[in-house]
Amino acid sequence: MKKLIIASMAATALVAGSVAVGAAANEDSGTVVRVIDGDTLVVSINNGDHTIRLLNVDTPETKDPNQPVECLGPQASKYLEEALPKGTKVRLEFDVERHDKYGRTLAGVFSPDGSLVNAEIARKGLGIPVQFGENRKFLPPVQAAYEEARTAESGLFSKEIDCTLPAQLAETTQGLEDAAEAAEATTSAAAGAAAAALVTKLAAAKSLRAVFSATKDANRAIYWAGLSAAATATALSALDNKITAGEKKRDEFQSQQSMLAAAEKKAEEERLAAEARAAAEKKAAEERAAAEKKAADEAAAAAKAAAEEAARQAALEAERLRRLPAPAPYVPPAPQPYVPPAPAPYVPPAPSKYTGPRCYAPGGKTWTPC
Repeated sequence: MKKLIIASMAATALVAGSVAVGAAANEDSGTVVRVIDGDTLVVSINNGDHTIRLLNVDTPETKDPNQPVECLGPQASKYLEEALPKGTKVRLEFDVERHDKYGRTLAGVFSPDGSLVNAEIARKGLGIPVQFGENRKFLPPVQAAYEEARTAESGLFSKEIDCTLPAQLAETTQGLEDAAEAAEATTSAAAGAAAAALVTKLAAAKSLRAVFSATKDANRAIYWAGLSAAATATALSALDNKITAGEKKRDEFQSQQSMLAAAEKKAEEERLAAEARAAAEKKAAEERAAAEKKAADEAAAAAKAAAEEAARQAALEAERLRRLPAPAPYVPPAPQPYVPPAPAPYVPPAPSKYTGPRCYAPGGKTWTPC
């Protein structure tokens, strides 16, 4: 009996030792060397550096050379740096699979105060739950923390952080509403600007719709939205309605732009024609005025020249007269005594042989044939 008891006690001690060894093998401790990104850090364990990948949580990318820096990725990295600064003592717990395909050690990381860092990152809205193969050990606390972040609209669920999908959805929806409610345009330029604004907003809305429509594996952005299937369907329906209304308003603005442009073109043509007529009339009036002024100037010049010539001639005549010698004083001739002329002796006319009738002059001394 005593041997049996001793054997039983030995077996119990062996089992207890095996459990202790197993528990010890499933956890470890170390010192933080540095943080790589929001879900990866380097820990010194037994004087060797090991890259630790936090289990059951995924944060936005910042280091993947094939991916752009994702929304809140830098903030997730900063949070982990502040939570686990260099030199921090941490406890590591492992699950079924110890390493991933990149050779990183998969673990739950506990801070000095006993908090599970994997879950705390999700609670801040900086990470999402994810399962790595058969490793599910830390998935429940990460999921619970993730739901807290969703309820509180923290981090990736915030509508106040521009890069998050909730914020983009709110901004895109509001932008479409504002653009669609723009006042009626009074000029083609204003209508064109309103249509262009709607085209831009519609492109952004359709791009966002494509993100919401994509699968999580095809587009990580929808992964960060954390929307359920029902919430995604509701968001898509609301977005589709806004897009439809925006397209209708865009068409109206484009139609207004065409009509206003035609009216403005006609008005501009009429304005240009009126300006051309006015310019022609002004030119004609200016030409008439110039011709009249020229004629008046020429007449004035001619009159001035004539006056100057007359003045010159008068001056010449005056000079000529000035140069003439003074006239001699007038001396009337002495009167001559009157001498009557001597009477001519009378010579009777020669007898005429005329035998015809005679016509005598008064006195009867002379006659002419009658």
